[in-house]
Amino acid sequence: MQNWLQQREASHGGQPDRDAVSEDDSASTHSLPTGVRKLADLAYGPDVRQRLDVYLLAAEGRKHPLLVMVHGGAWRMGSKQAANVVENKLAHWSPAGVVLVSLDYRLLPQAAVEEQADDVARAVAWVQAHAAQWGADARQLVLMGHSAGAHLVGLLSTDAALRQRHGVQSWQASVLLDSAAMDVAGIMRGPHFPLYDKAFGTDAARWERLSPTALLNGHSPPLLAVCSSQRAQSCAQAEGLADRGRQLGVMVQVLPQALSHGQINQQLGVAGDYTRQVDRFLLQTGWMVSP
Repeated sequence: MQNWLQQREASHGGQPDRDAVSEDDSASTHSLPTGVRKLADLAYGPDVRQRLDVYLLAAEGRKHPLLVMVHGGAWRMGSKQAANVVENKLAHWSPAGVVLVSLDYRLLPQAAVEEQADDVARAVAWVQAHAAQWGADARQLVLMGHSAGAHLVGLLSTDAALRQRHGVQSWQASVLLDSAAMDVAGIMRGPHFPLYDKAFGTDAARWERLSPTALLNGHSPPLLAVCSSQRAQSCAQAEGLADRGRQLGVMVQVLPQALSHGQINQQLGVAGDYTRQVDRFLLQTGWMVSP
């Protein structure tokens, strides 16, 4: 009998389940809300992929909170300017005074996952160092990622050595949008999609080093793991991270949603219960914004 993975790949013509791959790879344009201007392609490193966009607010008079977004794309594709990465989040949080940053990073096969995590860490440290120039408060920063980007955010949130190496200061909270790769070692020891082999290889010791669940520690920021209940592994991975958080006394909340992998990303910011629950978590962590 075919296992669940073989069945799902067969139903997609032998290709990996589309929901296992982020839908962030269409670099479509998006409109800007009134009073927002974009600083495009700011360099936080020498590579052409080490670039970020900052969406600034015209309003002055206080230090604005920051939301830093990391796109997905199976560690091998994706764009910081894709509409489903930026548009609804910008429309929702910019009226509340939030400065949004969306970043690119090097991709497979040019850069291994470890190097991608280095890029995200380097970008966050760069944002923290430059926040005051944009009227933003580096201490009031929320880090968010979708799919592979959520895994990279999870690594930065749990790997103290990674943060220290790049001079990343503490931030308010992290939001992981539908990553099914929190326990990489557990994934790789069972049936899994070929895209994970390309990302994580065959070294079991490396799997542990790339597992946010294994790396979680008492110095990790509060975490919200949003998961699609339509996927086979996402919520189980999120619950495993939350179980580890309870053992360590770290705040890890799980938010299941009856949405597809792509919808988890695209619909955040759309008025409704999903966005309200994310807002509620962020307010609980002390993020100084009330949309």
